[in-house]
Amino acid sequence: MRKLLAASAVAALIVTLVAQLPAGAINSYNAVPAPERSEVGAFIALWDSADADAAPDRFDWVCSGTMVDGDTFLTAAHCTDDWPAGTHWYVSLDEDVQGWLDEAAGMALTGPAAASWALANHHVVEGAPHQDPAFPGNASDAHDIGVLELAPGAAAAIWTFTPARLPAAGQLDALGSRRLDAAQWWVAGYGTQEAARGPGGQTHPGGGVRLKAPVDFDALNKTWVRLSMIRARGNGGACYGDSGGPNFVELDGSLVLAATTITGDTPCYATNVVYRLDTPSARSFLSPYVALP
Repeated sequence: MRKLLAASAVAALIVTLVAQLPAGAINSYNAVPAPERSEVGAFIALWDSADADAAPDRFDWVCSGTMVDGDTFLTAAHCTDDWPAGTHWYVSLDEDVQGWLDEAAGMALTGPAAASWALANHHVVEGAPHQDPAFPGNASDAHDIGVLELAPGAAAAIWTFTPARLPAAGQLDALGSRRLDAAQWWVAGYGTQEAARGPGGQTHPGGGVRLKAPVDFDALNKTWVRLSMIRARGNGGACYGDSGGPNFVELDGSLVLAATTITGDTPCYATNVVYRLDTPSARSFLSPYVALP
């Protein structure tokens, strides 16, 4: 699976909270490409995956996220947490990240060589990670929120995008469950697909390409929104690798970045549980990095 960053503490917390496991991808059903969502990107890392000698040897996408201003990439804290020494972090707003990773692999470029090639060919920009210091929090508030801060103007020099619109303080509470249920919700990200069963057991194929899918509102909690991914209702949903990615709600004809993907059911068929961005704790973390509405 592509979900590489689920720290044991947050996994235990969320299993306790919702009896589910960390999420991360857009399902194959009811999903469509999202070229217009150019503010949505992939969180990519260069890290030591094998021998803990602090010499990075793997370069790959691991999570999703969203540009919330010109230089700030919003993601999940469990995506920025617990990396080995010597790790480097990057953002790509390319629609097909896996395509250029495969191109690099075809030239026998791996690890630092692949990262240097991606930088030189304007597929990525490097960033510095920050996460809520209260992470992993507790069942009331996981504090599962983080950002990558990019060099000023670095992303805009490569990609054309409009940063996502964040919600106002308490906006979801003010709207209420009835209006939230009537609104259209969308999840986006670069993750894998729902579980596929084969001779080798359960796998999660795909990933690395930006997709979006409709989801339905289920419930509003203190720091969470629960969204339905059930296929029979016309929904898609998130899976492994979509962690940190956006969940938009359409309000008055425009999209608001209401929450970020954090967790869901193990096979990625039923529920996406997402971290609200209109709460005091989320806004307190974000305020040093982005101007809040």
